[in-house]
Amino acid sequence: MDSQLKKGILEILVLASLKYEDSYGYVINQEISEVIDISESTLYPILRRLEQQNYVRTYQTTFNSRIRKYYQITKVGLTKLRESEADFMEMKKVYDYVLR
Repeated sequence: MDSQLKKGILEILVLASLKYEDSYGYVINQEISEVIDISESTLYPILRRLEQQNYVRTYQTTFNSRIRKYYQITKVGLTKLRESEADFMEMKKVYDYVLR
């Protein structure tokens, strides 16, 4: 897959994985890996970029005596996710046409 296309898709997949509940890097990576190949070394820069763009915020909690960093989608992130749904519907039409 083209790297630029994959980059945009990965950002949306991360936001979609946070749509219903907060999560941490390992779980986000596992969920997204079911859909598209992604490594943790790819995921964490995406999470930092999404945080810088105010699409996600972070907080920390203690779990088994270790600090775990959680990610939570923001209202801005939810808006971005909704806007991307129209783009994906348009892309689906293109894929359907190509694969006909």
